[in-house]
Amino acid sequence: MVAPEFVSLAFDFPFETVYITSIIRVSLYVSVLAVLISTLVSLPVAFAMGFSEFRGKQFATSIINTGMGFPSVVVGLLVLLMLSNQGPLGELDLVFTKEAMIMSQFILAAPPIMAISLASITSVENRVRDAGLVLGGTRLDVALLTLKEARNGIATAILAGFGRAISEVGSVLIVGGNIAGADGVSRTRTLTTAIRLEARQGRYDTAIVLGVILVVLVLLVNAIVIRLGGQEGLR
Repeated sequence: MVAPEFVSLAFDFPFETVYITSIIRVSLYVSVLAVLISTLVSLPVAFAMGFSEFRGKQFATSIINTGMGFPSVVVGLLVLLMLSNQGPLGELDLVFTKEAMIMSQFILAAPPIMAISLASITSVENRVRDAGLVLGGTRLDVALLTLKEARNGIATAILAGFGRAISEVGSVLIVGGNIAGADGVSRTRTLTTAIRLEARQGRYDTAIVLGVILVVLVLLVNAIVIRLGGQEGLR
């Protein structure tokens, strides 16, 4: 016997198309951009730390690892304070915008991407780097060789960053405001914040659809990253 909520879902879903597609679009826009920026910042730092020895390296690594568990609501609060009228970035007027959400997700996604990439780079055996230097390779050649050897770990790092960004609720709710227009189009509403809102309003059918879409997106990105990481994937 088909449950009543699924019967309702079958009838209501076509009329929710604009609402749901706009939420998906906002979620992907802020998450993908945040992860892209985080990757561009994190990988050079991970390479620099992985290829050098300096005083305080262990402490710096500990700071990065600690960032992976930093509470998202605290990140959201800090970003909100920076962007508020009294904050240092208040003149940009970015509160309750997608750009503010990208900033908070960047702060959350960067530590796992940096930490896992660093662990992958340092795990590459020294004989691989030595072989590159012995064969006359430059530091750039050795770096590219190390990147190839560590590609699966780096792919895992990017996937971890994306997972944290797209599943984020607390910080994007604080700095984004979970806003949808009167026309039903999402302005700053993401899949996670929409699921929270729909569940609280008792619209469980829409919440279920959004939840399924979120899981499918994560699985799809997982498959793409595995493909890019190499034929052997992230086994």
